[in-house]
Amino acid sequence: MNELVWFKSSYSGGGGGQCVEVAYDWQKSSHSGAGGQDCIEIATHPTTVHVRDSKDKTGPVLDFTPEQWSAFVEFAAAYPGVV
Repeated sequence: MNELVWFKSSYSGGGGGQCVEVAYDWQKSSHSGAGGQDCIEIATHPTTVHVRDSKDKTGPVLDFTPEQWSAFVEFAAAYPGVV
């Protein structure tokens, strides 16, 4: 089972009442090595694709629009030695 990462919605009040939490379902890239090297994980959302290093789950996360992510994936597929 994949790890869910929960966080408080930006629409929740600051006083702790009526809070909503949402979760990301991180998926390891199918191109990541079986030995655990060079792995990225993505979590998709209708307006954002989140990308992180699977070896540093608490590290930085890159955020892309779905259009930006699609353009990157197309570029990576066309130039596999560059990315």
